[in-house]
Amino acid sequence: MSEQSTSPPRPAPSLSEVLETVEQLWPLRLQEPWDASGLVTGRPDQPVRRILFAVDPVADVVAEAVSTGADLLITHHPLLLRGVTSVAADGFKGAVVHELIEHRCALLACHTNADSAPDGVSDAVARAAGLTTTAPLAPHPDDPAVGIGRVGELARPVRLRELARRLADAVPPTAHGVRVAGDPDALVRRVAVCGGAGDSLLDAVRAAGADAYVTADLRHHPASEAREAAAGPGADGTPYLVDLSHFASEWLWLPVGAAALRAALAARGHDVEVEVSHRRSDPWDFRLDHAGHDGSDPVRSGRDHPGHDRSAPDAPTAGGPA
Repeated sequence: MSEQSTSPPRPAPSLSEVLETVEQLWPLRLQEPWDASGLVTGRPDQPVRRILFAVDPVADVVAEAVSTGADLLITHHPLLLRGVTSVAADGFKGAVVHELIEHRCALLACHTNADSAPDGVSDAVARAAGLTTTAPLAPHPDDPAVGIGRVGELARPVRLRELARRLADAVPPTAHGVRVAGDPDALVRRVAVCGGAGDSLLDAVRAAGADAYVTADLRHHPASEAREAAAGPGADGTPYLVDLSHFASEWLWLPVGAAALRAALAARGHDVEVEVSHRRSDPWDFRLDHAGHDGSDPVRSGRDHPGHDRSAPDAPTAGGPA
């Protein structure tokens, strides 16, 4: 009987090594001028054996990171996007900072740098929509090959209803659901996408000749004006609008980012656990539809799916929504 060879465990990378790897994947130079991506807490020399990816650095997510022994929490949204003068623990942001530091868990934000980089947030939304080849919707001034948003062609035209259903099936369920503006039977071939709030890019969407625009957080006036312009003189009704939950649109990137970082660290000789949080950090809890003819009040809840519950510790950790 031959003896099985066992190789010694590979050393955990330091936080500074992880940051070098992250910089290769989602360079900070790609973030927007107003953004605050980067390291929030953590010592450069601390070892990192377990990493948790999430959309928001909210208290529930931080509690999950701490309870599972994560050494690093990587969130899409920054904790300190606006300037602060105190991180005292009597405020919710200060309390999060203290919780992280006291449990030696570093916090890193990858926001608009992860939006612009290849295989970033908008690429994840584009894949969910069925786009195979894309170009940046708003190219980065220093590197036109990357940038905010994506635009491309579907393999075959689909009805607007089918496009919306495809996206609804791909994103985690929320009270927001998926809102659509346009004829459900209209054919769509060219699609623009932007993960997160994207109504500032409506002019770029029109210039790109997109039949439909998939984004999140569409406000009333920009959406209304876009639809009025689409119905105006010489217009053909496009772009149709597909409005996702902000949280849901960006959640799509988490499994992609986690897999990319896991592989990049492995290539450097490190075995690091990289997991995705399934805590739902969307702020809305439920929606009431208009009463039916029987007087009932149908409720549409963002908590109906256990894989995306705010507090389900045993939620599945697969690469996407179940």
